Amino acid sequence: MTIIGVDPGSIITGFGIIKFKNNSLAYIHSGIIKTPKIKEVPPRLEVIYDELDRLIKIYKPDHFSIETAFYAKNIQSVMKIGYVRGVSLLVAVHNKLEISEYSPREIKKSVVGNGGASKEQVQFMIKKLMNINQTMLKFDESDALAIAICHAFKSNSPVKSGGSWKKFIEANPDKVIE
Repeated sequence: MTIIGVDPGSIITGFGIIKFKNNSLAYIHSGIIKTPKIKEVPPRLEVIYDELDRLIKIYKPDHFSIETAFYAKNIQSVMKIGYVRGVSLLVAVHNKLEISEYSPREIKKSVVGNGGASKEQVQFMIKKLMNINQTMLKFDESDALAIAICHAFKSNSPVKSGGSWKKFIEANPDKVIE
């Protein structure tokens, strides 16, 4: 199955596309969608929608996974993230993708083994799991890949029950780089 993971943000939205087949992960593509530096939100949402739609049409994922909303001190930030989540979910619905949502803690726990892991720890594990040598992987990008990997581990796959990076590594010792 091909999975697109989305880390929603009103200024920068991360995306990561992976393939999960026969209990094996393969990196396909990742990056960020940077919106214009303008105050108005609707034009930014249009950029995010259009870019996600373009990526879905090119890479044809089967599944769409996204981070759930989380509480922040600034209500305006929470609202903007909600808008981005809304257009992201809409593009997934318009492209008839299966949708899964995961909390930040759930994503970190499935990839790092610790729900309170730092962005640096998540990024380190993503590079290891996906065999990515790219040194300039952005946090939004690695977070989106983590969301996609979380879905792979929790989906209807051989590692579904209690799926995590530990079970993946046990089943695929050749995928781990020392």
